[in-house]
Amino acid sequence: MSGVAAIDCGTNSIRLLIADVVFLGDDEVQVVDVDRRMEIVRLGQGVDETGAFAPEALERTLEALRGYAETIEAHGIELGPDAVRMVATSATRDASNRQEFVDGVRAILGVEPEVVTGLDEAELSFVGATAELEARAAEGDADADLAPPFLVVDIGGGSTEFVLGGLDDDEDLVRAALSVNIGCVRMSERHLRDDPPTREQIEAATADIDAALDEVEKVVPLREAGSVVCVAGTATTVAGIALDLPEYDSERIHHTRVSAEDLERITGELLASRHAERAEIGVMHPGRVDVIAAGSLVLSRVLARTGADHFTASEHDILDGVAWSLIAPE
Repeated sequence: MSGVAAIDCGTNSIRLLIADVVFLGDDEVQVVDVDRRMEIVRLGQGVDETGAFAPEALERTLEALRGYAETIEAHGIELGPDAVRMVATSATRDASNRQEFVDGVRAILGVEPEVVTGLDEAELSFVGATAELEARAAEGDADADLAPPFLVVDIGGGSTEFVLGGLDDDEDLVRAALSVNIGCVRMSERHLRDDPPTREQIEAATADIDAALDEVEKVVPLREAGSVVCVAGTATTVAGIALDLPEYDSERIHHTRVSAEDLERITGELLASRHAERAEIGVMHPGRVDVIAAGSLVLSRVLARTGADHFTASEHDILDGVAWSLIAPE
């Protein structure tokens, strides 16, 4: 196997990672990024309210997937289960007409999307976000700000995953994980309907998020984290804002440390701003403009609950975990 393709279809975006597999000898393998792509398709549009995919959302998603299939083949990777894996997350778990989506994906990619459980999603995100950190720590070269155990937080469109794990040989890599329905699209559609949202709407969203975090803490000991690593578009966009970047720069953003103070300031500014003002932010993807305030609110409540004074943004996430699963399925 010389190359693999991983696809993650969430509530808000669909993303592609094409990676080369380099065999270094002695069973050591390196995964090298070749191409990363992301499109905002909002597959989960209205799912929280209707329980089904909207026809236009399905078509947007399948059209993006057709383009991804062409890209995969252009890189010399044959479509099919040997080198391509697609996972579908929160919105697909919830939709009553998900079979229509599954059939469309199979026709395009030659594989079915795996509607992963929240736990599977959390574990894939953990592996993707921490594989390089684990290697650095094992070599004694870890950043002092990135010490295990790691709490990986993946804020998606429909749900947010929490997974705690680390390097302790006496424990499994993943110690505890949970997925809860407090994603940025879901919170926006459920609560933050005005532009900008009212104080009452923000308070309702905050109460909803805090109630979910109460459930998380019953399973995942958030305050035991040595490092809080946050993945996906909300965290990386907030990191880009904290850096005051004129445009999105994944290399600058990767492993950026964002203080709790900066996060609170950015969240307040996003919640108080209008759509047009958020659209002018240099690092903002157009598809995130109307959900970034809710995502930042989720992130701020999560960080406050951990007691940490900062989080680290990672560009490596569930996509990288899916790619690793193709190389080492066990």
